[in-house]
Amino acid sequence: MASRRDLANAIRALSMDAVQQANSGHPGAPMGMADIAEVLWNDYLSHNPADPAWANRDRFVLSNGHGSMLLYSLLHLSGYDLPIEEIKNFRQLHSKTPGHPEYGYAPGVETTTGPLGQGISNAVGMALAEKVLAAQFNRPGHEVVDHNTYTFLGDGCLMEGISHEVCSLAGTLKLGKLVAFYDDNGISIDGEVEGWFSDDTPARFESYGWQVIPNVDGHDSDAIKAAIEAARAETGKPTLICCKTIIGFGSPNKQGKEDCHGAALGVDEVALTREQLGWEHGPFEIPADHYAGWSGIEKGAAAQSAWNDQLAAYRAAHPELAAEFERRANGDLPADFSAQADAYIQECQDKMEKVASRKASQNCLNAYGPLLPELLGGSADLAGSNLTIWSGSKDITGDNADGNYIYYGVREFGMSAMMNGIALHGGFINYGATFLMFMEYARNAVRMAALMKQQSIFVYTHDSIGLGEDGPTHQPVEQLSALRSTPNLHTWRPCDTVESAVSWKSAIERRDGPAALVFSRQGLAPMSRTADQVAAISRGGYILKDCDAPQAILIATGSEVELAMQASEHLAGKGIQTRVVSMPCAEIFSAQDADYRDAVLPPSVRARVAVEALHADYWYKFVGLDGRVVGMTSFGESAPGDVLMKEFGFTLDNVVANVMEAIG
Repeated sequence: MASRRDLANAIRALSMDAVQQANSGHPGAPMGMADIAEVLWNDYLSHNPADPAWANRDRFVLSNGHGSMLLYSLLHLSGYDLPIEEIKNFRQLHSKTPGHPEYGYAPGVETTTGPLGQGISNAVGMALAEKVLAAQFNRPGHEVVDHNTYTFLGDGCLMEGISHEVCSLAGTLKLGKLVAFYDDNGISIDGEVEGWFSDDTPARFESYGWQVIPNVDGHDSDAIKAAIEAARAETGKPTLICCKTIIGFGSPNKQGKEDCHGAALGVDEVALTREQLGWEHGPFEIPADHYAGWSGIEKGAAAQSAWNDQLAAYRAAHPELAAEFERRANGDLPADFSAQADAYIQECQDKMEKVASRKASQNCLNAYGPLLPELLGGSADLAGSNLTIWSGSKDITGDNADGNYIYYGVREFGMSAMMNGIALHGGFINYGATFLMFMEYARNAVRMAALMKQQSIFVYTHDSIGLGEDGPTHQPVEQLSALRSTPNLHTWRPCDTVESAVSWKSAIERRDGPAALVFSRQGLAPMSRTADQVAAISRGGYILKDCDAPQAILIATGSEVELAMQASEHLAGKGIQTRVVSMPCAEIFSAQDADYRDAVLPPSVRARVAVEALHADYWYKFVGLDGRVVGMTSFGESAPGDVLMKEFGFTLDNVVANVMEAIG
């Protein structure tokens, strides 16, 4: 029977072989953390390789994602559908083993990691989701939600500022089922970290309210096991296990050095490492007794079977709760949601209220929230400005997780990455809010949501220079262009209550990616529509005002739709016929079939003017180089919103003048 060290050496061998074959990658972390991974996965991790999506599995997140071969080795060895051929194809085109773990490629990969700090942030979100879901569904004698979240992280993750944001909040929220293993090897890409990372990490995490287990020998299985036992025994605090390891363990000439961090060991050093480890097997060769020692198939099947029995007992004792739990675990919406949402959208059209779209957004939450028990919201210390609290909101605290609203604090990046972790965990539709300007702090987490095809709903208010006196530091200009240029992200900027309601419905019903909902501070005039026009909003762009033979087309979003409508009316008085197109979500419009796009924006009508109080450049894809854009080409200023709109050309006269120029 293979020893613990032998089993860990299987990880080391696969990792160095795969990196060597690819001549690219990071062998150091997998070789250094192999002993920790062996104890965790073989003795504690509750998972089922035959069903990677089992709802009550433990979550494992490799936050230091450059060490991806550690995860791929674990998945392969424990019995996931990741054959040795995929290990051999490490970092190759269309393999299941890309350079960093990518969600959706290999079974068992819980999240995409690579941008340092976001893995631990996702893990905090997962642990929070588990705690909230347990509080909502567990009943005495029936703990159907009961699993742990484990994450590996390195010096790089802890240097990233986002780690402070999320780990501080994790302590406050008392996420006792979160266990983080800190790979304290003293090495990063540039060498020994003592020259730029001298933090007292244990003291830092103790100040957050974590249990800290310091100075664990990361190559001593007994010490690792004792640390995990202590972590699992502490249910009121998250735990940081500080593991002293040697990067590239086993490499006689490169272990403990930056040389093995991000490059193949080299053919000669691989051979020497085999000798050093006593690994007498060829490249990618794993003996049968090692596979037997690693296999998690039987244990996983038994664990899931026992849980299925628990679920059956829960179903018998609490049938309604069980049905709701299974609906949410499956990601299904209530059967009547779409119809009820459509009824609310029509109600908004009938009422014709003039309100800020941020208020319209809150009204949507009050309408949709009672229909969606899975709705989980929050804001980065701007709840009163973002208007993200609705009548049914209930605070989540460390002592009482039976709620649906998270006060994230001033942590825009941390909030957004935690939201991705919540989405990946399942059981919720979650939204989080800040000012549009401060999307900048969270940009990479928004990108990760789109990359992973996760349903995170990012709510952004105070959407233009129209917010006024706070000045250019708070006035977004280029941010909407950045969001719109992100693949697989739907960015909505609605013009009134009706478009706001459609944007929320679209984001809630979308299962394959995130949405950014962008709302105004200032009041927006309601628009009249036919039933067909209301239905067309969901197509991203539609004809709001038409004429017999348009000489020009005005395209607008959000607060500028009213201005475009006024300009159209003014031009009609001069005998000039114009069409007004509202385009609340350009990405969805661009995805429509060519016939629809051409019906809304006929190629024959070249005189086009886009009007939006944000960066102008985005709109040339719709107006052409011979069109005109009334937009921002500079930063804003500090003054009342109406003064700024006039100052920067968002006036009736300027829009009309641009149309006349476009017509020629």
